[in-house]
Amino acid sequence: MNFINRNEIANGVYFTNIKDSRFKTMKISVNIVVPLSVETASENALVGGLLVRSCKKYPDFTVLSKKLSSLYGADLTSSLSKHGESQVIKISVSGLDDRYSLDDVSIAKELSELLCSVIFEPNVKNNAFIESELEQERRQLLDVIDSEFNEKRIYAMGQLIKHMCKDEVFGIKRYGTAEKIKAATAESLCKAWQNLLKTAKFEILYIGDSPADKAKEVFAKAFANIERNVVTSSTDVVKNVSKEKHITEEMELSQSKLVMGFRTQISAGDEEAVAERLMCAVLGGTASSKLFNNVREKQSLCYYCSSSYDSIKGIMYINSGVEGENLEKAEKAILKEIEDMKNGEITDFEIEATKLAVVNSFKSSSDSVSGIENWYTGRIFNGDLETVEEVSAEVNAVTKEQIVNAANKLLLDTVYVLKNK
Repeated sequence: MNFINRNEIANGVYFTNIKDSRFKTMKISVNIVVPLSVETASENALVGGLLVRSCKKYPDFTVLSKKLSSLYGADLTSSLSKHGESQVIKISVSGLDDRYSLDDVSIAKELSELLCSVIFEPNVKNNAFIESELEQERRQLLDVIDSEFNEKRIYAMGQLIKHMCKDEVFGIKRYGTAEKIKAATAESLCKAWQNLLKTAKFEILYIGDSPADKAKEVFAKAFANIERNVVTSSTDVVKNVSKEKHITEEMELSQSKLVMGFRTQISAGDEEAVAERLMCAVLGGTASSKLFNNVREKQSLCYYCSSSYDSIKGIMYINSGVEGENLEKAEKAILKEIEDMKNGEITDFEIEATKLAVVNSFKSSSDSVSGIENWYTGRIFNGDLETVEEVSAEVNAVTKEQIVNAANKLLLDTVYVLKNK
C-alpha cells in the first residue's frame, strides 16, 4: 500500500484514492448514502438496481454488456446495504488496471465515464424509468425478501432487530417493505433518482495502481452540473435498557433459532470500541471462543453459536441454532459465559488466540481489490481511514482489563426465539 488520498470534489461528494501496486485490476465504487427512511428505502433500493440495467448511452442490457466486454471484460454491479441508520446504494465497476491496457487507453477514465452515464443519465423517458425493467427489478427484490424469510437464520436476526429497535430508524430493513416495493411506479422512481442526485452524500473509492487523476476529473465534471443540497445522516446509539424483551415465534421448522441482542454502550469513535470488538470475538467470534468451545462443543447445546458486533449502532448479537428442548439451557449457558467474562474469567490463551485470529482476518481483507474496497468503505463509515496495520496494532494493544470493562457494559435488551410448532 503506497498511499491513501481523500478529497471533497463537490458539495458532499468525496473521492478516496487507495493506491496498491499488487494487482492487475482496479475498482471504482460509488456509494450513494442517504438517511434510512421507511418512506424512501424501497424506491431507493429499486433505483439502485435499475441504474445498472441500462442507460441512455447504452439503452439495453445487451448493448451495455458489449461495452463492458470491450473494456477487457469489465464488471458493473450494484448492491444495497445498511450502515447504522444510513441506507447505502453502491454502484461499482471493476476492470483492468491502466498499466496493462493497449494503446495507452485509460480504462479508469472509460469506466468512470460509464459509471457517470448510468448514474447521471439513466434510461428515463417522459420522466419515468422503463416499465419492463422496473418489473424485472421489482420481482428480483421481492425474491430477495422471500429468500430471507426462507433462510431462518437470516429471518431470525431480522426479527430480533425489528423488535429490539422497533422505535428506532435502525429497525427499518435496508430495502424497506414489500408493500412499498409493490407500490413503486416508474414515475415515482424517477423522482427518487433525481432526489438522490441532489441530496445524497457520495463516497467514491478508487482502488488501483495507476493514477486516479483522470477518474477524479470525470466525476468532478459530472457533479459540477448538479445543484446539491446534501441531507446528512447520523445514527442514534441507545445506551440503556428500560426492560428486557422476550419474543417467541412458532412455525414449522427442524431447528430452533435463539438470537440475543445486547446494548454495548460503546460505538465507533469511542476509545473502547476496539476493546469491545475484541471482547465480542473472545466471546463468540472465533474457533477458540467461549461460545464455540463451551456452549457448542463441551455442552453440545447448539448447532452453531457465535457473536458479532455492530460498532456503528453499538449492538452485539449472539446467534445460535438450537434443538427446541435445549432453548432454555442454551440461553442460560450463553449468559453464564458473559457473566464469567464480566468477572474476569478470561485466560491469556483465549486473548492471544483471539487477537491472532482477528488480525489475520484483517490481513486477509487486503488480499484482493474488493477486500481493500470493503475495508476502507467500512472505515469511512466508522469515521476514520485507518489502515489494516494501524487497526491491528490497536487490537494487539488491548489488555485483559479493557476486555473485562467492555463486557461489564453489556446490557441484554432482547431475546428472540423461533421454534417449531
